[in-house]
Amino acid sequence: MKNLIQKYNIPGPRYTSYPTVPFWDKEGIALEDWKKSTKRSFNETNDSEGISLYIHLPFCESLCTFCACHKKITKRHDVEDPYIKTVLKEWDLYCDMLVERPKIREIHLGGGTPTFFSSKNLRQLIDGIFKRADKFTDFEFSYEGHPNHTSEEQLQTLYDLGSRRNSFGIQDYDPVVQKAIHRVQSFEQVKKVHEQSKQLGYESISHDLIFGLPFQTEESIRNTIKNTIELKPDRIAYYSYAHVPWIKGVGQRGFDDNDLPKENEKRYLYELGKQLFFDAGYIEIGMDHFALPSDSLYKSLKNKKLHRNFMGYTAGKTQLMIGLGMSSISDSWYAFSQNEKTIEAYTEKVNNGILPIFRGHLLTDKDLIIRKHILNLMCNLETEWNVGLNDQEKIEILNRLQEILDDGLIDVYNNKIVVKEEGRMFVRNICMAFDLRLIENKPETRIFSMTI
Repeated sequence: MKNLIQKYNIPGPRYTSYPTVPFWDKEGIALEDWKKSTKRSFNETNDSEGISLYIHLPFCESLCTFCACHKKITKRHDVEDPYIKTVLKEWDLYCDMLVERPKIREIHLGGGTPTFFSSKNLRQLIDGIFKRADKFTDFEFSYEGHPNHTSEEQLQTLYDLGSRRNSFGIQDYDPVVQKAIHRVQSFEQVKKVHEQSKQLGYESISHDLIFGLPFQTEESIRNTIKNTIELKPDRIAYYSYAHVPWIKGVGQRGFDDNDLPKENEKRYLYELGKQLFFDAGYIEIGMDHFALPSDSLYKSLKNKKLHRNFMGYTAGKTQLMIGLGMSSISDSWYAFSQNEKTIEAYTEKVNNGILPIFRGHLLTDKDLIIRKHILNLMCNLETEWNVGLNDQEKIEILNRLQEILDDGLIDVYNNKIVVKEEGRMFVRNICMAFDLRLIENKPETRIFSMTI
């Protein structure tokens, strides 16, 4: 396994979309094409499955040096109200365009730090969304919270607004690691917000951990996971640290590359964590996620309804996901768009009555076929690989998978490719064999984190 890790640990996409963002059309997407695509998807599915909303709340009081998100660091909370008003204006632009009232199946508040916002402003945001929308059956509302900046009042307000799931960014409990990544929070504080969530009635609580951070050791990971299992969150995300300082600049240069666990050390930390989760009764979900059998994510996996998008793995699928807020990415299934990345540019467009997208991609028929295969592999670890592919494409994909097959990581049948348990850690590499845009446009510079 050590040799396989060295062999396959190469830069590669995480596949929260296909095509991946670096391979979107350089010309972007015309605003009218995005609108047309959104309306098409909405008309096809609003009544049958509803839509999803991702709302990006970008503010943080301090910079975490592991973070690759689009954020704005400030301690000034007077930024909250004008930002929410702008988000609601953007939502009005979509509602005016869609005409019929949207039925929302899922809302997720991401960031940044959503719990940077006061309870009053969080209520203003969600109430504002539902002035022009209705809740779909099986409505799910989730949000990310910083344990140091999440009060019982916020937990209660978001619960009253319909949230039954939250996620806390823990990363690591070791003081040395926390200092290096500038994310210092005590186990006692995490325990406090976790137990408050349970007492209020939250049905699914998730903890996010990261392996591969600077100064992590076997001992620190064991202690972090021991503390996590003591609280028994319903879900655990165990992410590989994506070290991409060439993209994110100073934010990820708060430590030296030599401070990071090396390839095999890093993978050992993952395998150790994985076994500890298994021992505690968790089930592995797709890539980097674990859930208790009682959680909806596991039930979705069991029923082959697991979905993956820019929010990560979700228990329910909607064809249309609208992203609101600066830098948010929207997905109509037929197209992607991303909002302006700065608050100033985002606000200017919205105030001028323009949907604030600055780039996007209109999927071709071939993109849609490849997208489905990659989703199948990422969610179900198998795909009927000959669907939608011509004979030449099938031969080329099989040729690219040959080494992976020889290494015993997949099984290939007449019409199906199945990822074996030994191959789960290499699923990104397996998806890369299908990624025609990556193959046709090999990047000249490094743009992705390592696959393992």
